[in-house]
Amino acid sequence: MDTQEFMRLCTHILALVLGLCVGSFLNVVIYRLPNHMSLSHPGSHCTACDYSLKWYDNIPVLSYLFLGGKCRKCKAPISPRYMIVEVVNAFLWLACAILFWAESPVWAVAAAVVTSALICIFFIDLEYMLIFNRFTLMVAAGGVVKMITDGLWLDHLIGGIAGGVVFLGLYYGAITFLKKEGLGFGDVKYAAAAGLLLGWQKFILAMLLASVAGAVVMTVLNRVQKADKQTEHPFGPYLAAGTLIAMLAGDGIIGWYMDLLLGMMI
Repeated sequence: MDTQEFMRLCTHILALVLGLCVGSFLNVVIYRLPNHMSLSHPGSHCTACDYSLKWYDNIPVLSYLFLGGKCRKCKAPISPRYMIVEVVNAFLWLACAILFWAESPVWAVAAAVVTSALICIFFIDLEYMLIFNRFTLMVAAGGVVKMITDGLWLDHLIGGIAGGVVFLGLYYGAITFLKKEGLGFGDVKYAAAAGLLLGWQKFILAMLLASVAGAVVMTVLNRVQKADKQTEHPFGPYLAAGTLIAMLAGDGIIGWYMDLLLGMMI
């Protein structure tokens, strides 16, 4: 193994480990932020019996597995979401290191931060139907970094403007014609940030993925749960997932589609 390969391996291992640690903190954010709790005080504790977790109860993934997904003291079940967030964040940080480090270490780090923001958006909006401005700003900041590193300023600016304008039109269109909010205003701000991050081509892909996934899942849920047609569903999780896929694999997906389209025309 030469020096370059060794450094690449070290970078990937570091990204994975840091991703696990940050994923553990994301669980704190996802639980406490919507409940207007401090992110630093009190320390990590069981929400059922207030048992203060020791350092060995807070080891990402391993503590959850060792404790069997239960509180050490009262044996109350711990949501598997905690371990899922840690694992997903770790592998997304690893993916950013693999995909983007050679292109730009600065963009690789920014992309990793954006993936963590998207995880928070996904789980918080899924439960509380809220997209906090701080996460939207993190996505927008990632867009600024991407603009600087790839030099495609116009593509990103068009994406940001288009995202904001289209979703603003949907927001006021629903109010005007349906007499209710079809989207939250948080979705509008997020769409502008996502467009800035992705550029207009990948933004279209992200919105297509989000719309199809949202339509399918909502249809299935309404039929299985026999929910009323007026039941509200958050769209943020689909937007976050679509943005994530477009950011990590958008170039490959668009390239594959264009090759397929050209093949059909020939």
